[in-house]
Amino acid sequence: MSMIAISLQSGSNGNCIYVETGGVKLLFDAGITGVQAEERLAAHGRDIRQVDAVIISHDHGDHIRHAGVFQRKYGLPIFVTPATLAAASARCSLGKLKDVRHFRSSDKLRFGDVTVYAIPTPHDGVDGSAFVIESGAKRLGILTDLGHVFRDLLHIVSSLDAVFLESNYDPTMLAAGPYPAYLKQRIKGPKGHLSNQEAAELLCRASETNRLQWACLAHLSEQNNHPDVALKTHHEVMAGCVPLYVADRYCATEIFTVA
Repeated sequence: MSMIAISLQSGSNGNCIYVETGGVKLLFDAGITGVQAEERLAAHGRDIRQVDAVIISHDHGDHIRHAGVFQRKYGLPIFVTPATLAAASARCSLGKLKDVRHFRSSDKLRFGDVTVYAIPTPHDGVDGSAFVIESGAKRLGILTDLGHVFRDLLHIVSSLDAVFLESNYDPTMLAAGPYPAYLKQRIKGPKGHLSNQEAAELLCRASETNRLQWACLAHLSEQNNHPDVALKTHHEVMAGCVPLYVADRYCATEIFTVA
């Protein structure tokens, strides 16, 4: 059973990924406006009102700030952990949510024949999750805001047919960049983000299974990274063993297929 996936936007200014498989249509995160999501899906021939669920990874605004609009304007159920919703409600103006479905950060969510595995992460969000979508024998990972290369992450990536993987920063650019020292430490610390080098080494080791069809580098920092820099690092480490793409900070990607 094949899948398609589209990153509608990726980065600290807003995140949202669309996945369609087995007759099920899912959105992961709601960090972009409803209009942006609607228009970008429509450009690929998809109707946001036909989405079955919006699944939220964690409480940071770039992943959840527009969940209320997705729910009220388009009638989409919001799947979120109780702790994530509580933390986000204190931080963002989500408005009234009428259809909220709770899960835990280690749960399996089932939508027909499609299973979504929530995976707890050490990122500094409250009760954050990464996700693996399984449909038939195919597995797609949405792995961003990871904190660090935690135990079992290599095993997870090695089990995938395709992955959106964070490649957030270039260490040299971060060190020389304008961020204050505490923020630089947070980004490169154990509850922050993966660097280009860390992501590349992870993908290189995971590719030894010869299963990965493609990887899309996601959640690139605007100040501390650049698509060309990220791709250069990955190509140097991986020597072209997996086709690579980059999720844009301001627009949707092409349609990616997991065959």
